[in-house]
Amino acid sequence: MIGYRVEADEELGYAHETTGGPRTEAVQAAVTGHVLTFTGTALVAVYAFDADGGELRLAETVRSPGGPYALPASYPLSGRSPVADAFRSGHPLWLGPRELAAYGPAAPGRPELPSGLSLGALPLGGDGQGLGCLVVVDEAPDGIGADRRAFLELYAHHVAAGLEASHGPGRPEQRSSAGSTLDRLRVGAFVLELSTGRMTADTQMLELFGIQPDDFDGRVETLLASTVPDDVPALMSIVEPGRLTSGTSQLTFRIRRPNGELRWLELRCRVQAGADGAPERMLGVVAEASYLRPSADEVSMVQRLSAALAGATTIRDVGQVVVSALRDPLRARRVAVAELQADQLVVSILAPAEPTAWPEVWRSQWRSEFPDAPIHALPTLAETMREGHVSLWPPGAELEPGLAGIGPGGIAVLPLPANGRTVGVCLIGWEEPHEFGPEERSLLTATAGLVGQALVRAHALDAEHELATMLQRSLLPRKLPVLPGGVAVTRYLPATMGLEVGGDWYDVIPLSDGHVALVIGDVQGHSAAAATIMGQMRTAIRAYAVEGHPPDVVVSHANRLLVDMETDLFATCSYVDLDMEEGEAWFVRAGHLPPLLRRPDGATEELTIEGGPPLGVVADAEYPMTALGLSSGTLLVLLTDGLVESAQLDLDHGIQQVRERLARADPSDPGRAADELLGSAARRHDDVALLLLRYDGMRVRPVRARWTVWRLPDAVMHARRFAARTLRSWDLEAELDVVLLVTSELVTNAIVHTSSEVHLNLTLTADRLRIAVSDRSPRTPTKPTSVDWEATGGRGLLLVEAVSHAWGSVPLSGGKQVWSDITLSSPRADSGAGGRGR
Repeated sequence: MIGYRVEADEELGYAHETTGGPRTEAVQAAVTGHVLTFTGTALVAVYAFDADGGELRLAETVRSPGGPYALPASYPLSGRSPVADAFRSGHPLWLGPRELAAYGPAAPGRPELPSGLSLGALPLGGDGQGLGCLVVVDEAPDGIGADRRAFLELYAHHVAAGLEASHGPGRPEQRSSAGSTLDRLRVGAFVLELSTGRMTADTQMLELFGIQPDDFDGRVETLLASTVPDDVPALMSIVEPGRLTSGTSQLTFRIRRPNGELRWLELRCRVQAGADGAPERMLGVVAEASYLRPSADEVSMVQRLSAALAGATTIRDVGQVVVSALRDPLRARRVAVAELQADQLVVSILAPAEPTAWPEVWRSQWRSEFPDAPIHALPTLAETMREGHVSLWPPGAELEPGLAGIGPGGIAVLPLPANGRTVGVCLIGWEEPHEFGPEERSLLTATAGLVGQALVRAHALDAEHELATMLQRSLLPRKLPVLPGGVAVTRYLPATMGLEVGGDWYDVIPLSDGHVALVIGDVQGHSAAAATIMGQMRTAIRAYAVEGHPPDVVVSHANRLLVDMETDLFATCSYVDLDMEEGEAWFVRAGHLPPLLRRPDGATEELTIEGGPPLGVVADAEYPMTALGLSSGTLLVLLTDGLVESAQLDLDHGIQQVRERLARADPSDPGRAADELLGSAARRHDDVALLLLRYDGMRVRPVRARWTVWRLPDAVMHARRFAARTLRSWDLEAELDVVLLVTSELVTNAIVHTSSEVHLNLTLTADRLRIAVSDRSPRTPTKPTSVDWEATGGRGLLLVEAVSHAWGSVPLSGGKQVWSDITLSSPRADSGAGGRGR
């Protein structure tokens, strides 16, 4: 962590003692000068933990030459000393002359510090393991000041990282003979005044960035200019005033020096509050982190992870990417990714996804697929997430069962940072004993930053995509009508690549005389405007169809409407008018894909349908009709291009694939057949809409009779006589009185309230009789809210409602039709008639 230039400090006369090999006097002097200058002390020593001997052994000392200060070669952990106490407690111990004297004289044969000195003992290492202690001694009668304490504590973190990187974790026999740790660390320091944004940096920090002291203007932006652009957002998340967090923050990032050299630096900083409790200053230590530089394989792994996360649009996608990127390469047994929401860990992925593979606290919370683990049941995990640092625990670490059971051979906890806060956690557990090298620590730290940002992005995308999907679905039919002589099913899948709502729509519209209209369409683009146009087009086509217009007129009217809207968007549409009795279909196509057909023998074809231009392009466009007869058992498929065309799939090949699936589909289950047509593609660049109809033909064909009501004084009587004759011919004597009552009321209303021609239609289906009276008036009859005893009218519709199974009014071209359904007391027998093929 200590930045130095050997040639500038060869004249400094200090001593540097290690247990390592010989060193030149110039190098030793340079190292010594920089260590003492940075720490501001007269002596700095590193004690390494020796597990076999149960003591802390002196591994390295930097002090002024000839100085009277000397430290013992070792400290037993069982004894009472500042160094042993700090190591056992895991917290820094700061002693002034008086507190130091309270420890009493040194043991016989051990060197003793002169009086009037202050001492600091800072434990090295963490994550469930102690590496040793950093000891600093200074001639400070009032003790070491608060600012220097903060810098030294940050410095101790770097010394620990350097010690571990040099000699590897989990090997106390190597650490006990450690040496040359302090001189490897190139360190600089800074103070950032948060109120003004001004920064004071020492010479060593500026040297790390390759900036001359005279060229530094005290602005953070000057340092950011040297930072690799990909690492700037992570660095800004730490130093921006609006994102400051309490405690110690750390980050490994890259800079580009003026000579083009790429250098890894590690930042550790701490925010100090003012008298009012508000953040006032930031103290930071920056060190060269070349020892943490990942290998080529690790760089490749991070690059692959970054590329995969860039395409992850859902939280579950992020979890799957992490598992595939880390589990096998690290030979881990378990991997979990979870979001932090309040006091719950909302798990997005577990690998393996088996309850028996996870500790009890996870199994007890298991839901339909993954658990929501309470964070309060995992206190060590909660503490690690609050600190925000990657934590590594070796085999046998003392952890709560819910955490230790994830990795008996070692566990890594990666708090996932984003926007200055911890948004989730990634847990990696090993079954066999696992050692954590510095390269792996660097890899996991880089992984945590990438995954945290991806998790926040995916969470936002999930919310936006859910909103867009909800908008899209609200514009589509909530349910499909039950059709006489057929079964219709639909499928709609929103795009998973991108967030804007699409313009695909479908509709199934029951018409009069046993007809049904099937509609599918697609508005250009993906936007709120496209969704708005889609809703308007669907409503307009439904209105034109229900009015009784033929298919070509319906589509022409919709085209003119879209042209008159003066929008830049156009729409494609396919419209089918199908006679459910006869099986005769009339097709109209406006720039849309042709329908697909599966005949009862399993043969499929792409129908050749005459077409016109898309809607909204040419105001006077013509849309010819194409007729086709359907046999019972035929599957008719209308679809949008999202199913058959993409950047990786050309249109012809896509249609051929759907036809192959259609040929294999089981026509007895239209819903399953529709699912099979969608295929297995999970990622879509476009919406997909699918409308599938299985035409069966009516088993009991309707029988119809029609009467024109002349405007004569006894017109209602003639209408009643016609109805009576018709019902007797159909053997419906039981329903005669009800039918005559309804006929009288509907015909009377039409004659009294309109002046045009009136028609009476009787339609007999399998279990109902429909009485329908049509006229040229668009005015819909209104049922009175109340009728008193003196009223001379208004009871007719109340009587119709009372005796009918259902009644209503529908618009027709140039008028309306009022209808009433009467349930038959004895349903008609099955005549065995089916759809007629043509």
